[in-house]
Amino acid sequence: MPDDKSKTGGQDRKLISLSEAYEVRDWSKKFGVTADELRAAVKAVGNDAATVEAHLKGKR
Repeated sequence: MPDDKSKTGGQDRKLISLSEAYEVRDWSKKFGVTADELRAAVKAVGNDAATVEAHLKGKR
């Protein structure tokens, strides 16, 4: 089910939703990686943004 865009902030900001194109675009830009790299990181460690960021930083 898509995110409710009327509800901003909170816990949703800590999770990465690969089913939403704008989230893939925004998180990829934030982390400085391609969409495919982001998808691979989420597949490897889950969708928690802090965990994904740590995983991506460890690969550099």
